[in-house]
Amino acid sequence: MTIYTRPVHYYETDRMDCVHHSNYIRWFEEARVHFMKENGFPYEDLEAAGIVSPVLSVEANYHSMCRFGDTVEIAVEINSYSRTRISFHYQVKDKATGQSRCDGWTYHCFINRSGRPVSLKKAMPEYDRIAAELLAEKEGE
Repeated sequence: MTIYTRPVHYYETDRMDCVHHSNYIRWFEEARVHFMKENGFPYEDLEAAGIVSPVLSVEANYHSMCRFGDTVEIAVEINSYSRTRISFHYQVKDKATGQSRCDGWTYHCFINRSGRPVSLKKAMPEYDRIAAELLAEKEGE
């Protein structure tokens, strides 16, 4: 699991003085890109190799509101991995209180620039090894 910390910005709030729900999905992406880089398989290297990982679906469960001035910690881990697909789990908590704000999942596949499925085991064996090891660590907890 990797922790990504970020402040809540004013522009992310709405008329109800809380973070608009769509911003949590953006935070998931920020945290996922951070997670990948921190764990040795940066997203930009995937793209340089001609592989992209589009979001197939996303889920978010909102527990309590984030407001301007808060700082959140987003815990990220691989939820599942099958060499052509990967999913991540996110837990957003208030840094000061530890209160849960949101949790969710994103589901992705790996494709080439032509839109054809790609197996990371064949295309990027080191990324495959890292993803499999991170999943095994999570399952061993």
